[in-house]
Amino acid sequence: MTDEGSHEDPKLKSLTRRVLFKLDTRILPVFVLLVLCSFLDRTNVGNAKIYNMVTDLGMSDLQYTQGLAAFYPLYIAAEIPSNLVLKKVTPRIWISAMTFLWGVFCMCIGFTHNFSQFIGMRAILGLAEGGLFPGMVLYLSTIYTRSELALRIGVLYTATSLSSAFGGLLARAMSEVGDRGGLNRWRWIFVIEGLFTALVAIFCYVMLPNSIASAKFLSEEEREVAIQRLRGVEHGTGNNERLMCAFSDEKISKKEVLRAFLSPQTWLSATAYFGLLSAIYSFGLFLPSIIKALGYTADQTQLMTVPPYAVAACATLAVAFTSDRLRVRGIMMLCTIPIAIIGYAVIANVDSSKTSVKYGMTFMMATGIYSSVPPVLTWLANNSAGHYKRATAAALQLAIANCGGILSVFLYPDVDGPLYHRGHTVILSLLITGWFAVLANVLYCMKVNRDKAQGKHDQHAGLGDDRDPAFRMVL
Repeated sequence: MTDEGSHEDPKLKSLTRRVLFKLDTRILPVFVLLVLCSFLDRTNVGNAKIYNMVTDLGMSDLQYTQGLAAFYPLYIAAEIPSNLVLKKVTPRIWISAMTFLWGVFCMCIGFTHNFSQFIGMRAILGLAEGGLFPGMVLYLSTIYTRSELALRIGVLYTATSLSSAFGGLLARAMSEVGDRGGLNRWRWIFVIEGLFTALVAIFCYVMLPNSIASAKFLSEEEREVAIQRLRGVEHGTGNNERLMCAFSDEKISKKEVLRAFLSPQTWLSATAYFGLLSAIYSFGLFLPSIIKALGYTADQTQLMTVPPYAVAACATLAVAFTSDRLRVRGIMMLCTIPIAIIGYAVIANVDSSKTSVKYGMTFMMATGIYSSVPPVLTWLANNSAGHYKRATAAALQLAIANCGGILSVFLYPDVDGPLYHRGHTVILSLLITGWFAVLANVLYCMKVNRDKAQGKHDQHAGLGDDRDPAFRMVL
């Protein structure tokens, strides 16, 4: 782990390590559970489809696709407002309440009987879940330094790939429940996973501190070190930004919100993330269908979805760790996105009879897209300072990127199987576009740093936000 700000004082180094260990073991596990539940509850519909959910609800393929897409409009709409009110309501209450509600809504999907009920529950599930990820990114950016953030977000995104792997195993296990209790197998998937999420919400309320200043697991000395680590222009906590511990009375700054909307970095990183999330959402929703089209049974399909996610999880952690060590974000993505590009290019054009090749490409696809997410999320948070600019930029980036969820559900209709050439080609194009957006953002950040070094931003000295000459952009 990073010992940034610890200098040469052995006691301070020891305290910093102790603080990081406590933050990593008390807060990250809570967020990992939340991410696990989030992705289980949004993608379990793909596993439920394997067990005849579409037939039982009397839905056509188009209605099933519409039901998937219904999740995203309210999900996207909730992201920016959620981040703006997070500190007013407090993270502990807001995040826990969101989690409990979406757990209940997920359970309710298990009791739907027609298309109208299904699409309605999917829509409000998205509304309840929308604020989670931007809220977590914002929260983590207030307790970790800039060079520590990618690894922690990498841990969270590892949970997304593991949740998809776990989802396949869980769905296979629940298939053994059969029709007990008057519910068939696909209904039990929603009920059990929704109940688990509601219980995790209670755990979150008990465990999650509102800030490092109120964290009871830190001693007085550790708390002071944790706060001091985050002060200073380089961490974006200068004159105009307060730490999470003190901003309950801070008013929303419209100028900071506007700065986030006008920042080129917001739109360039959002463009790259749009392509990545389009790939991730379509991959998670349709991987079971893609593998089944290769000739496997339903039960075999659930088990075959696990290995690609497991490999992606390891790669995600490795990339996040390296990104923090080297303190680069976009440069890492210029190396990881091509892995997914190769995977999609091959699987889109290889003959359907070569099942081993197609299955092998799913490993490259998963590795490339999942490992690119921690750098892109951390990058914008690293380079946005001023609380409300960071809050708005993080949420706006996710709101734009999550529009890829709406696109993704229409890319892999059953009639395109087993090749799914159209869907793979669209994702391939988005990933290539994203790669160039990352390159443009790297060049933009280099120019800003060069201009600051030449004194072109000296009029902003002392502001303490990302305009300050002392605040250097991460590449």
